[in-house]
Amino acid sequence: MLAVINARLHTVSSDGVVDGTILIDDEGRIAELGDNLQVPAGTDVIDARGRDVTPGIIEAHCHAGVSEEGVGWEGSDGNESTDPVTPQMRAVDGANPEDKAFSAFREAGVTAAQITPGSANIIGGQQFVVKCRAAAIIEDMVVREPSGMKAALGENPKRVYGSKKGPATRMGNAATMRQWLQKARDYVARAQSDDDDNGGKFDAKLEALREVIEGNIPLRVHCHRADDMATAIRVAREFDIEYTIEHATQAAKIPEYLAEHDVFCAVGPSLMFEAKVEMRGNGFDSAVALHRHGVRFCLTNDHPVVHGRNLRAAAGILSSWDVPPDAALRSVTLSAAEHMGLGDRMGSLTPGKDADLVIWSGDPLDARTFADVTIIDGTVVFERE
Repeated sequence: MLAVINARLHTVSSDGVVDGTILIDDEGRIAELGDNLQVPAGTDVIDARGRDVTPGIIEAHCHAGVSEEGVGWEGSDGNESTDPVTPQMRAVDGANPEDKAFSAFREAGVTAAQITPGSANIIGGQQFVVKCRAAAIIEDMVVREPSGMKAALGENPKRVYGSKKGPATRMGNAATMRQWLQKARDYVARAQSDDDDNGGKFDAKLEALREVIEGNIPLRVHCHRADDMATAIRVAREFDIEYTIEHATQAAKIPEYLAEHDVFCAVGPSLMFEAKVEMRGNGFDSAVALHRHGVRFCLTNDHPVVHGRNLRAAAGILSSWDVPPDAALRSVTLSAAEHMGLGDRMGSLTPGKDADLVIWSGDPLDARTFADVTIIDGTVVFERE
């Protein structure tokens, strides 16, 4: 067992901030926390000395491992830009667990991340979630696979395929997405009528999309512009599928509409400049608007677009935009876990959840603060000298 004593525990739950001890069992889960806990004999003890302890930071949308840090073309494996529809691609097959981004994540208190294909394709492939522990084999990091199906609307597919075989317009983007979702729906219907063998006609693309049609994973749609978000909602409603909005740069223009449709948004990278037309207005306005309208959201840095180690800094800036500190911290912990479909397992200091936590040198939302100790599944994976 492991105990962190004399801690200021930011639970990111209804318990708020608790001064005291957190006990971690031998399975790497949180056993108990409180201010008058008895630490069993033989327990390893870390004395927090009054420091702040939070759940681990979670990057809910990134390309670590498939767009390797500081490598270039050789480590760029996130976009199979040979076909606008590639749902059969699996990000796990292109991810290098030895990407140095993961060690940087641990040093910054980032304990989990959802890794996704890029946004060159209308449908780009399956995503997965990892714990940011050191490993030579990606399976030793995987928590959930697949965790979603990456899709994209807007400029990127137009730019990549407009001079080739298309689609070349936003109309074409949406039409292509509908076409393949309809094919997948028909495929599922045939499979059910043929006792799940689909008449012996296996199709890798449609088999992958079957996960979306049957509601096992959401379609996670890259959208910056407000009209692209509306298109994503329109298409998802037509097919009655689960979905999320990724980036949501112009969400501040339509927060009521997003609230009406109970959309879950991963907002960001808000620390980035306006790199293209559809990112006009990029900043923290959208996250603020979503918070004020009660729309579910988390923050993302879209690593390596903005390095994931700086995600906590984004939350700190959000807290200076009239968003309460507890809500800002939630946006990179529990809300991020919920966005990935893992809110029952991580994201808060709650008994029964994975013991992923960080001991900070100061205020967790202060950019001058360091991660002193990072713990994943009850094991110390980083300790600052």
